[in-house]
Amino acid sequence: MTATLENDLWVRRFHPAPSSAIRLVALPHAGGSASYLFPVSQALSPAVDVLAIQYPGRQDRRHEPVLDSVTDLVDGVFNALRPWLDRPVALFGHSMGAVLAYEVGLRLQLRTGQPPLRLFVSGRRAPSRFRDERYVHTRDDAGVLRELARLSGSDPRMLSDPELLPMILPAVRGDYKAVETYRADPDQRLDAPITVLTGDADPVTTLDEAHDWRRHTTGECDVRVYPGGHFYLNDHADDVIRLIGAELERLLPSEPTG
Repeated sequence: MTATLENDLWVRRFHPAPSSAIRLVALPHAGGSASYLFPVSQALSPAVDVLAIQYPGRQDRRHEPVLDSVTDLVDGVFNALRPWLDRPVALFGHSMGAVLAYEVGLRLQLRTGQPPLRLFVSGRRAPSRFRDERYVHTRDDAGVLRELARLSGSDPRMLSDPELLPMILPAVRGDYKAVETYRADPDQRLDAPITVLTGDADPVTTLDEAHDWRRHTTGECDVRVYPGGHFYLNDHADDVIRLIGAELERLLPSEPTG
């Protein structure tokens, strides 16, 4: 399958797996980029065709305007995925990416009649669990950097580099605005099972908030807890990828799509 150049701006297929019968759409965290998901693609190929999403305003898309609403980001992702819907799709997202994965799943369900095979959400409380707290996106640059340092998701050298910061901060601020101003539709449920992945010491997701993802699906909801904070993934990537691969293998048809 060949996607258009426009769609290739959003979709990064690091390890094409054209014979795979299933695709995994992987969405990065706030301030993150598709390259963060390279190890997922590398590990799951060729059994799974991994499509890593690249948001505007970072890396090779750094000259494009940042999209600072979940609706706009979901519109972009959903439109970019249209050429890739010739086979079943599962979704994975970490932090902000979990919110986007959930909303993209709902969009697939409503617009195509085909919900994702499974939703994997990581490092994010259930959409119904709103926190009334001071928004990161309204802070000054030093305040945004303190939040990034608190969550331990960025290289400290990058956060102290005066040449890199002007390229990083607009995307981070826009992403935080998108997820902090997001409100879920309480009447929507995803007709797909959900696997919830969380760290036991995540400052932005309690275990109760993680378990409440069950309110957002008509199917099963399985919660897996790992030692660590918001970016527990960095220490448990192999385990998480194996779990995703095993779940997807159960969903694979006996004969691959040609």
